[in-house]
Amino acid sequence: MAEQNDARSQSRQSSDSGPEEKSGGQKDNGETATPIDELVVTRHTVRIADGTELAYTATCGRVVLRQEVAEEDKFRGHRPKAEVFLTAYTLDDADARQRPVTFAFNGGPGSSSVWLHLGLLGPRLADSGDVEQLTPPPYGLVDNPHTLLAHSDLVFIDPVSTGYSRPTEGEKAKEFHGYQADLESVGEVIRLWTTRQRRWLSPKYLCGESYGTLRAAGLARHLQRTYGMNLNGLMLVSTVLDIGLLRGNGHNDNPYVMFLPTYAAVAHYHGLHGDRPLREVLDEAEAYAEREYPYILSRGSRLSAEERAAAVGKLASLTGLSEDYVDRVDLRVEHIRFFTELLRHRRQTVGRLDARFTGWESDYGKEHWSGDPSHEAINGAFTAAFNHYVRDELEFSSDLPYQILSFEVNSSWSYKEFEGISVSVADKLAEAMRGNPHLRVYVGSGYYDGATPYFAADHTVAHLAIPEQLRENLTAEYYPAGHMMYVHEPSRIEQAAHLAAFVNPH
Repeated sequence: MAEQNDARSQSRQSSDSGPEEKSGGQKDNGETATPIDELVVTRHTVRIADGTELAYTATCGRVVLRQEVAEEDKFRGHRPKAEVFLTAYTLDDADARQRPVTFAFNGGPGSSSVWLHLGLLGPRLADSGDVEQLTPPPYGLVDNPHTLLAHSDLVFIDPVSTGYSRPTEGEKAKEFHGYQADLESVGEVIRLWTTRQRRWLSPKYLCGESYGTLRAAGLARHLQRTYGMNLNGLMLVSTVLDIGLLRGNGHNDNPYVMFLPTYAAVAHYHGLHGDRPLREVLDEAEAYAEREYPYILSRGSRLSAEERAAAVGKLASLTGLSEDYVDRVDLRVEHIRFFTELLRHRRQTVGRLDARFTGWESDYGKEHWSGDPSHEAINGAFTAAFNHYVRDELEFSSDLPYQILSFEVNSSWSYKEFEGISVSVADKLAEAMRGNPHLRVYVGSGYYDGATPYFAADHTVAHLAIPEQLRENLTAEYYPAGHMMYVHEPSRIEQAAHLAAFVNPH
């Protein structure tokens, strides 16, 4: 178990000189106090898999982001814009010059970093259990013997309006809720931490999950262009770099193709492919998705009756759906409809984030399930674990609710930079790799991930506009699990080994 020693300290630091007033407090004259950084420092140990005991320092709290203000070409100072919550872990007595540092965040958009923090990378894990062995409330925490802290310092960042991160008084939250604004605020946190901790000469990595992979790819280019900060690598977990590959409509058939191998994997997991090996099923689905299926969909009304009948049979065989259903949806299976339909005959729904999980409905005639059973299965465990951990072990206190995942932020996210075009950062990742030929990229995918299908990630990576010699910088790994593949313990252990090797390539 992680231990705190008796030598604890609380550090309140500000990037501006002046009186140290607590953020959100009041001055004696009744005016609102200028927000300052609130950081709490604690010291801990954790025993890792090889028996070594690591001594490390945790720094947890909120840092103030400021914007330069100028009027009529005259500099007027720095205006506080937001207070961003982070948790940093640094190994004691390590050579900071040689020690890698990994900046980690989840996605949503609108998600805190709790999933990567307490699910995979950090020194403590939320005890959520797994499919058919879920831990009951009130849950708990356990040590992580495979923590990436053994190989890299860690900084977990909660973007504005997630976790404890909030705009400062008078500022609008929506100004941070968009593609470019998000890159700027998260990028500024990375610059501040790197500068204050004197880590410009440390190897630097980003680890993002889901929308966090889109953020990481955009940040790689943003940090290069804005600060001249070249990274050593990106760790992309459950990757989405081109949202156009995931959202289908009457004029975009790509998502139906990209989801097909995932549908086949899910059908296999739930016993609808008999005793066939998973790899055999995936090979068949991938081959059809690469060749015949795009052609079939492109034909539209020009498809002959014989071709259509053959396609209906093939798709039904691969997906585990009935031929009647495949025919009724015009050969185009949308993913939420799939998760609702697949096990309807068993009166069960299937998880989107992790299709290994199943759930129940009150009405099995619904076209769309009322909630994702995989999210519902693990959300409580991660929420309870972090709310305990941050107060009792990291010793940071706040009366704000820790915003695990904000659907309000997600639904109002701005992609104005992509008006009229698909939301894709593949070009930005390629540009970052061409500009920094030492930038390596790990892409980790779960076969049962129904949110960011692995075949779409493979498709995007295969189409990166990079020279052939840079393709050796790309690494792809696959796991028999879902979006948070680390909920599946064998996958977590395997993935932890892959990431450890990635940040220590020599």
